[in-house]
Amino acid sequence: MSARLSFHEELEKLHQNLLKMGTMVEEAIHLSVKSLAERNEDLALQVIHHDDEIDGLYLDLEKECFRLIALQQPMAGDLRRIATVLKVVTDLERMADHAVSIAKATVRLKNEQYVKPLIDIPKMAGLAQSMVRDALKAYIDQDLPKCYQIGKEDHQVDALYKEIYNELIGIMQEKPETVNQGTQFLFVAHYLERIGDHATNLAEWVIYLVTGKLEELND
Repeated sequence: MSARLSFHEELEKLHQNLLKMGTMVEEAIHLSVKSLAERNEDLALQVIHHDDEIDGLYLDLEKECFRLIALQQPMAGDLRRIATVLKVVTDLERMADHAVSIAKATVRLKNEQYVKPLIDIPKMAGLAQSMVRDALKAYIDQDLPKCYQIGKEDHQVDALYKEIYNELIGIMQEKPETVNQGTQFLFVAHYLERIGDHATNLAEWVIYLVTGKLEELND
């Protein structure tokens, strides 16, 4: 087996492990918000405990990227692919951290009756999760139009965040006894807004992978 063939097999393994991490992160986002909506502490703890596995995969991927750069001295196209993996896994790891923070909010609120049914937060989570899924598919297909669509979808997430923020501030002003719960929900909405930003970053890194150019989708 030639060294070049072996190198491309290693690149393919890197690619597959990135997609594995992406699937795990997408599931963590889904389960964290599901745990909050259902006040399900078991689901929340599942997200928290599984974060170590995501962190381990992140560190393995980061190490492998540096190893390939150091030992293989890849040329421009392959180097860009490895650099893209490094950036994408960093954004994925941060999304997983936000999912854990949402799960921890579930644990804090497990004994409370919510002041209102959760409608907009799950809706916001669905949008953010869809952006992550689409960004990973854009990475697989090197689909530039999908990347630009993700940038537009992030505006929807931001708009929902503002609606949720304003509504919760109004509730807390009217009912001071809801401040603790309202604050937790504000944090959750903020975490989801950040997940949307990281998904947009993924789309930007796909654009870089395909074109070699760094482009801001939301400036």
